[in-house]
Amino acid sequence: MKVLTGLLLLAATWLYAGNFTLKSSDLQGQLTMKEVFNGFGCSGQNVSPSLNWEGAPEGTKSFAVTVYDPDAPTGSGWWHWVVFNLPATVTSLPSGAGNDAKGLPKGAVQSMTSFGQAGFGGACPPVGDRPHRYVFTVYALDVAELDLDASAMPALVGYMLNAHAVAKASLMAYYGR
Repeated sequence: MKVLTGLLLLAATWLYAGNFTLKSSDLQGQLTMKEVFNGFGCSGQNVSPSLNWEGAPEGTKSFAVTVYDPDAPTGSGWWHWVVFNLPATVTSLPSGAGNDAKGLPKGAVQSMTSFGQAGFGGACPPVGDRPHRYVFTVYALDVAELDLDASAMPALVGYMLNAHAVAKASLMAYYGR
């Protein structure tokens, strides 16, 4: 298992969409207890990591950020964070922005996650599962805002993001327990 975990850590890389890139000084391949959920049997600090992006295509009118675990044993993955209506002038979110929303710009909306609440929900895979992938994605959108509110379910937001995306950039981190 240690060898597999090591290989997964080495495989964690930035995914590029042309010149549009997403980076985080907080994420170094594997999530730390800072980004782990506090609940569901996990005892992390549940703090959203800092994120910054650059190289958005011309015509970008807003951004959205999601965190998704495709390895969750649900049949549909697990949404850990969904935030949209970030103004086109915003190119970063500070650590903790998804926790109390004080780090989010005016007008930004955090909607429902798979935890059943809005805001950042950290990693908490089942004990004994292989390390899960946590995909952090920023979407450059062709609309200034999505006509959705904080009660919007993640699948609906995902549909709207993909319908309006002009580009997206992702990075991946891993966590297992």
